[in-house]
Amino acid sequence: MSNVLVVKFGGHAMTDDSGLFATALGQALAKNLKVVVVHGGAPQVNAELTARGITPRFVGGFRYTDLETLEVAEEVLANQVGPAVASALISHSIPAQALSGRHFISAHTLTQLVDGTSVDLGFVGQITAVDTTEIHSLLDQGIVPVISPIASNREGTGALNVNGDLVAAAIAGALDAMVLIVMTDVPGIYRNWPDRDSLITSISRDELFAIKNSFADGMSPKVAACIEAIDNGARAVRIIDGKDPGAFALALENNGGTLVTA
Repeated sequence: MSNVLVVKFGGHAMTDDSGLFATALGQALAKNLKVVVVHGGAPQVNAELTARGITPRFVGGFRYTDLETLEVAEEVLANQVGPAVASALISHSIPAQALSGRHFISAHTLTQLVDGTSVDLGFVGQITAVDTTEIHSLLDQGIVPVISPIASNREGTGALNVNGDLVAAAIAGALDAMVLIVMTDVPGIYRNWPDRDSLITSISRDELFAIKNSFADGMSPKVAACIEAIDNGARAVRIIDGKDPGAFALALENNGGTLVTA
């Protein structure tokens, strides 16, 4: 079985002490796991857009991305957030290197929401291929790749903004990961949000697929990511609360949050 663990480090989880995240990753590495981090950064991108007088827009959980928004997203995600996450890990004695997904992720323009509704989201990508050569090279050296959710368009002439959960799903599938852990701002997937008693602790890919159109806003792409990760080869996906310091440690023990299985 693969010993690769892919972690999606969400923008909202990233507002907390990076030391907690580094400690959790250290626990994973101590278990002889190879760890890949895919980061988000929606709050940071929103802040920069607002500073430039641009109102952030979201449609079906995806960021509407015109050319100016794309430039901001790539600058913030690939040149600021990714290097900052890598630096934080290095400061806690975890070897890490920031990578822009643009160098090895290919995508075409996304034209449909998760429920199949046609949509124009601008420069938003749907992943078509992941070249894992550089990722494997870093993992073999004991380095944690820290990947920003930017892709290259099919022609290789420009960038596309890609939902971070879907990037993590594609990479987890391409690496045949043992598990994808998605750190977000809620404790898991809820059947009837905001009913806190409706948390799903475990669900199969097929069961989740059957109800995927019932989810809205930011949870919709997360649900799609769970399904895509397993369809692409990942063994399982666990969605946890990235703001809970103990959640990651529990996830490493195969507990907590919502587990999605093949």
